[in-house]
Amino acid sequence: MEKKQTGNVVLQDKTGSHAKNKVHCGTCHHHVPKGRGTMAVPPAYSDLGKSAKDIFSKGFGYGVLKLDVKTKSENGIDFATSGSSNIDTGKSGGYLETKTKREDLGLNFSQKWNTENTHISEITIEDQLAKGLKLGLGLSFVPHTGKTSTKLKTSYKRDFVNMGCDLDFDKASPTVHGAAVLAYEGWLVGYQMAFDTAKSKMIQSNFALGYKNEDLKLLTTVNDGTEFNGSIYQIVNSNLEMAVQLAWTAGSNNTHFGIGAKYQLDKDTSLSAKVDNACLVGVGYTQTLRPGVKLTLSGLIDGKKVNTGGHKIGIGFELEA
Repeated sequence: MEKKQTGNVVLQDKTGSHAKNKVHCGTCHHHVPKGRGTMAVPPAYSDLGKSAKDIFSKGFGYGVLKLDVKTKSENGIDFATSGSSNIDTGKSGGYLETKTKREDLGLNFSQKWNTENTHISEITIEDQLAKGLKLGLGLSFVPHTGKTSTKLKTSYKRDFVNMGCDLDFDKASPTVHGAAVLAYEGWLVGYQMAFDTAKSKMIQSNFALGYKNEDLKLLTTVNDGTEFNGSIYQIVNSNLEMAVQLAWTAGSNNTHFGIGAKYQLDKDTSLSAKVDNACLVGVGYTQTLRPGVKLTLSGLIDGKKVNTGGHKIGIGFELEA
């Protein structure tokens, strides 16, 4: 017995029960392959290895007292403010940032003021002229010196490719920044460059090669032919993430090695730890006290000077409403 549906044929046995619910292509009568044909946009070059970097950075804030506050107004304007104080030097700093979105027009507008008396504005338009195309204009102004800078930003991302090109007018002649990442079946290849038009000279040339799947991310980079970096990120299980970072500079004996981990005790609590080849041990504890209120405690221990002091602690609060 056979039942016809639009574009599909469902096979049944002679008794009328479904055999295995096999789905066939209505035109070529071949099995529809599972998991194939799915495509993903690769990350931007600056975001390569981000998962491993987060293991070594998020949850740690030793030597600093920090407060972050985020809120949103009734008319949809996002406000974010942050303040921090260095425990050793007593130097304080902070910023206030606002963001406005017009999703119907693809427009985003942001303004940022910091305690160094610098005002930064940026406007972007996305997916309007072409799908995946983003254009932006950034302006920076320091009132007490009159210094200004302008940056034009473009980026384009689709399946298998993510590329961008920026023009920085901070100097007399613009500097061209470009980057591209290609992806295919889990493999990632990227290139990043910067060209000084005033000197007609390439001032940055970086390469990246990586691989990723659901549980594992590998990355190696070569910066200007002299700095070699590598990272490994793995999801061990639903509660444990681990990462390894390596760095070496040609022509020197400077080698850096670090291993870090994050363990999720429950939905509100996590522990972070890391150690490097200089015997610096970092520990962090993050607790969501209530919805929108997060506390972070962290410390840095010098394994070579355990009894002489000089260790650091840090406290951070994040408030969101």
